Amino acid sequence: MPFQVSPGIVVTERDLTTVVPNVATSIGAIAGGFQWGPVLERTSITNENDLVRYFGKPDDTTAEWFLTAANFLGYSNNLLVVRNVLTSARNSVVGDGGTAGTALQVHNGLDYDSKVSAMSDQMFVAKYPGALGNSLKVHAIDGHGWAATMTVGSDAEKLQKIFKSSFDRAPGTSTDVATAGGSDDEMHVIVIDEFGLWTGMPGEVIETHGFISKALDGRRIDGSSSYIGSVLRNESDYIWLGAASELADSSVIVDDSGVLPGTTKFGATFRSFDSANELHKMPGGSMTGGVDGNALTDSELQAAYVLYQNPDVVDVSLVMAGPASTVTGRYIIDNITSTRKDCIALVSPNKASVVHAGNGQLAALETDNTALGSSSYAVMDGAWKYQYDRYNDVFRYAPMNGDIAGLCARTDYTNDAWWSPAGFNRGTIKNIVRTSWEPTTADRDVMYQLGINPLATPRGSGVILYGDKTMLSVPSAFDRINVRRLFIVLEKAIAIAAKSMLFEFNDEFTRSQFVNIVTPFLRNVQGRRGITDFKVICDSTNNTGQVIDTNNFVGDIFIKPTRSINFIQLNFIAARTDVSFSEIGG
Repeated sequence: MPFQVSPGIVVTERDLTTVVPNVATSIGAIAGGFQWGPVLERTSITNENDLVRYFGKPDDTTAEWFLTAANFLGYSNNLLVVRNVLTSARNSVVGDGGTAGTALQVHNGLDYDSKVSAMSDQMFVAKYPGALGNSLKVHAIDGHGWAATMTVGSDAEKLQKIFKSSFDRAPGTSTDVATAGGSDDEMHVIVIDEFGLWTGMPGEVIETHGFISKALDGRRIDGSSSYIGSVLRNESDYIWLGAASELADSSVIVDDSGVLPGTTKFGATFRSFDSANELHKMPGGSMTGGVDGNALTDSELQAAYVLYQNPDVVDVSLVMAGPASTVTGRYIIDNITSTRKDCIALVSPNKASVVHAGNGQLAALETDNTALGSSSYAVMDGAWKYQYDRYNDVFRYAPMNGDIAGLCARTDYTNDAWWSPAGFNRGTIKNIVRTSWEPTTADRDVMYQLGINPLATPRGSGVILYGDKTMLSVPSAFDRINVRRLFIVLEKAIAIAAKSMLFEFNDEFTRSQFVNIVTPFLRNVQGRRGITDFKVICDSTNNTGQVIDTNNFVGDIFIKPTRSINFIQLNFIAARTDVSFSEIGG
């Protein structure tokens, strides 16, 4: 409070309402190879339809990644996906007059922004790398092309009819350009699924952009850019604009003097598309040159998972390894979850270890388990699932880690993060025909000692997650999933609340404030059966003069976690008719 030098009233307020916040516990994360989608960029997905929209349907190369992600979304609705590709992958392109153009690799929006100025013979560029872009056909039309007389039965007439059936009127002059004294800047753009790889219907129009502008500084009524390059950059799911000058031989976005528009409006009539032949009145064509690069090595996978490494940048809870090898699985455990300490890794054995493996599953599982190492921030399952791929009408094997992560997320919703995701109440696996192998009781005993969670198929109960162990090899409370996730929640939430103590004085008031913030939160967790007892110490006993003088602050939080039941013993005792139960009862 400032010192007053004359009579007056100063009103101040101080916020003492700080509480321990709720934290997210169900955010899934995966990286891998997909047919489509932004590369090396985190994308939030809420359902399987969005997964298909952004990353394409599965094929033989990408199915295991796709199905892992889709299986998680069968239980939850919060998934981050990162795609990566090989260096050989290319985006499809089309050049001036329908020529091929030079294929190139453009990863995402930021990558496009850095490369668009150097594009020369690409009129349109498929938004992302992959052969799927070769099914795209793109054309633009302005008012002159709309009104032109085309040869009856020609490709140009058919294309013109598609435009007229896709838009209710011809492009003309935008209000913005008309106000500046110009005319004829508008155009329509259509994207066609030429070979049916997107929709299953060749020739289907899959995207339209109406009344967009040739003017670099064109604006819509709401003030947003109407320039073709900006519209496709921000609104199209399929294409970017390449070199604008490629749209027509006579350069679409120049005024009559041939000068590119800048930041000021031009009172000029924009040139129409090239009239050399009918199709040139509708520039564009079939896109070609797209190349897949989805069979990722450990190097590309790890480069994608790096995007989940920084907890200050991205919040994740359940990091799925998908069909990754034990090399990448170990990387995720050692360099992401065990480093962040606010999430867990979900890993599966190598496919060859449990699919068509004869009688060698246990030995292979032990090898995989050893390769993955020991950590309480990792959970390993012991099988792959056999399931139906409705996109290709085939049955496939997929890793189970997407389902185990999904069970954790669903448990968060139905109960809390500190409940076990296993068992008959919460551990039922969805969308499964069978597991890749059926472990016996003896097999499960061996697996559980290794920290591998078995999948069992009790008669009449479906497939059940039959274990809730982490991969910690040392006997500890943290060798159980529910305890590890309990402490993640407590540590994450209390750490966020403790930020309000930074740069305050380490005195009795601040220490009492910390205790008063933490205690109600832990009492609430205790009431929700997460812990049996707790104690918070933050006073002069642990904040000694040495601690205070080194600008530190110490809060000791003692927790007694609840434990899940893993072993049940039922004792049945037969008694004679004339014996009283009070005589033999325990």
